Amino acid sequence: MFAFCADPKAIEGLSWLACYLTSSKHLAFYWSFGTVLLLLAITAPIALGFGFGGATMARSPVAPARIFGKAYIAMVRGIPDIVFFMFFVIALDQGVEYVKSLAVCSDPAWPWQGLEFRVCKEAKVPLATSDAFWHDAYGFTLAVVTFALVFGAFVANVLYGAMQAVPRAQLETAEAYGMNHGQVFWRVLVPQMWVFALPGLSNLWMILIKSTPLLFLLGVEDIVYYARELGGSKTQAYEYPHPDWRLWYFVALLCFYLLMTKASEGVLGRLAARLSKGQATAAGEAMRKAAA
Repeated sequence: MFAFCADPKAIEGLSWLACYLTSSKHLAFYWSFGTVLLLLAITAPIALGFGFGGATMARSPVAPARIFGKAYIAMVRGIPDIVFFMFFVIALDQGVEYVKSLAVCSDPAWPWQGLEFRVCKEAKVPLATSDAFWHDAYGFTLAVVTFALVFGAFVANVLYGAMQAVPRAQLETAEAYGMNHGQVFWRVLVPQMWVFALPGLSNLWMILIKSTPLLFLLGVEDIVYYARELGGSKTQAYEYPHPDWRLWYFVALLCFYLLMTKASEGVLGRLAARLSKGQATAAGEAMRKAAA
């Protein structure tokens, strides 16, 4: 990055450190923090959507929808996350390529080879000739879908419990005033349920933050990958030889996650206070008494 970094072995001290910390791999390391934040920003609303849909279906009066919603919640929550992550990503990738092969391959009946089936080169996703950006984007998309499905099931369970916690008397009162089922659901049940759901959703958000290192298992070059890669000891064969510095890199990750957690606690605390204000709940009653 700097002109004096052309020959790293000819410099030392702070100049060497400046060159080391601005090398191409370190710049990729810094960008990987953005990858984690982007994953959280995209996954959280999608998982919330999956969860809301799953919870709504789980309490649906229509039997097939109710069975599907409860099966989604039970199945995903009952499988260890790491098993689901490793299996689902492979299955989803294979499914996408299989569907594409039906459209673009002259003979879509390709034989299985180990854990995967071979498709024609036109059916590969992305294509072998595609830019590296598209390979990274595709892997990131698979990760987002997997994270959203897994955490969506936990969100669905939390929202289902929150819907059940809304006092039945409020729903019956709304019905007595002439509201139909949809109006009761959207105007009474949904606004009231969030105050009950927020503690569970807050915990899931913290778990989602802590689960982002699973990107490393999904083949996405995240902060854990670069911390291990950059921190490992480097011999004279590398531009910047150094002993094992992994401890310091992982300390940096520790500080990053602690800051994320602290910031999240502040935001969630304010959100809980806002949702509890005026609500007929224990939290709302406590706020009313404190104000009095």
